[in-house]
Amino acid sequence: MASVASSPISFAASFLRTKPFFPRFLPIRTLRCALSSSSDPIEFDITFAPPKPTPSSPRGSNGGAFQQLFIPWIVRGEDGKLKVQSQPPAHLIHALADATTQNPKKKVKKKKPQAAAPTAASSTSEPKLSKAARRYYNENIKEPPQRLSKVLAAAGVASRRTSEELIFDGKVTVNGSLCTAPQTRVDPTRDVIYVNGNRVPKKLPPKVYFALNKPKGYICSSGEKETKSVISLFDEFMASWDKRNPGTPKPRLFTVGRLDVATTGLIIVTNDGDFAQKLSHPSSSLPKEYITTVAGDVHKRHLMTISEGTVVEGVHCVPDSVELMPKQHDIPRARLRIVVHEGRNHEVRELVKNAGLEVYSLKRVRIGGFRLPSDLGLGKHVELKQSELKALGWKS
Repeated sequence: MASVASSPISFAASFLRTKPFFPRFLPIRTLRCALSSSSDPIEFDITFAPPKPTPSSPRGSNGGAFQQLFIPWIVRGEDGKLKVQSQPPAHLIHALADATTQNPKKKVKKKKPQAAAPTAASSTSEPKLSKAARRYYNENIKEPPQRLSKVLAAAGVASRRTSEELIFDGKVTVNGSLCTAPQTRVDPTRDVIYVNGNRVPKKLPPKVYFALNKPKGYICSSGEKETKSVISLFDEFMASWDKRNPGTPKPRLFTVGRLDVATTGLIIVTNDGDFAQKLSHPSSSLPKEYITTVAGDVHKRHLMTISEGTVVEGVHCVPDSVELMPKQHDIPRARLRIVVHEGRNHEVRELVKNAGLEVYSLKRVRIGGFRLPSDLGLGKHVELKQSELKALGWKS
């Protein structure tokens, strides 16, 4: 070296502060200095500690095993004084050994308390709702009180006209009081109504709607005196009602409008008075299509006369359309397709008769947008779907 420090200690201190040759973060294991004299060169023998092993390496860089981590235990000896030792106390080791050999206790899950089974009273009673929910139900869902005669007819007691007669005759009581006014508003779910000593059920029968292919010789009347009534074709359906709908009152069926005894084809049967009133009223203007078979030949003048209309029940009725249908091999007589919307009694027969033709047979095949199913036999009925009710112009 060019120059040497006067003192070995100062030289070593200055050398240790040198960054390129001696990093501060590495510990020094040994540092030996050999100084023979001030003029002789100074020799150093410097060794560094091995680098810190990484966590992934199981052994140190020098191949040796790591030393065991020393955990001090401060315990109180038999003399009552505290002392430090490298192993845990004996009583703690024995306690841990006993705990691992014994079977751990299984946790017993507490069963959640099951809800009590609903009683007959709780199942039938209405759930408790808020005032806002009850108000919404009463204003939008619940049906308002109805006329007494309408309630009796819906319950299947009798027709609306016959129910009015029963009320006038003093055979109906409401909440224990005699009622002689058919327009009295009642609620069958709350009011107690008796007719001839028999209580009217609180639960009204559901609304049902049928399309019937009426045969010839049956009249559209629900009177019990009539032996061949259209309603008698539903005897089998009514006989199985209790089996299919237990606990539900039977509906009282009636026809929507009428077909005379000689006319066949489509007729609607229901127990919904509002539905029947809307369909049968002339203001609904529902088109009704008929197929009539006439005797003799049909000429153009006959079609012109029918299309001009005629007077029926004091009202001049004009058909919507008149068409001569093509002949068929199995039907030698001429057939006419006539569409009307007035719905007057014997309207189609009067139109054909006014043209000088004789009606051999008459069949109704369509009401509104609903057509009689081709596979529905005479005397058979089919329940109407919601889409078919809309085709009839009914919006529930």
